[in-house]
Amino acid sequence: MSSKSNMSKRYTAEFKRDAVALALSSEKTVTELARDLGVSPEGLRGWVKQAKVDRGEGPAGALTTAEREELVRLRRKVREQEATIEVLGKGGHDRGSGKRPPSSLRTR
Repeated sequence: MSSKSNMSKRYTAEFKRDAVALALSSEKTVTELARDLGVSPEGLRGWVKQAKVDRGEGPAGALTTAEREELVRLRRKVREQEATIEVLGKGGHDRGSGKRPPSSLRTR
């Protein structure tokens, strides 16, 4: 059984920024540097790649961090609005049907 946890660690933006700066300026390989910092090489490579995209040095069509955050926010908003529409739609089935409310609900 592996001693590694399936839970991913969360690193601060400052830690990631410093790790990327070190990776870009160091003579060490990403793997060596990742070992020194206690992070996965894949994670550090991802941070470096994203930093390049954020600076406009990434592949065409790659989303910046700000664009990714905006996309997440907008998708969450759409889900919330869809849920609201669904609830409102279920509540309004009898409206405009021409049916009279039951006598217990009629006002006199």
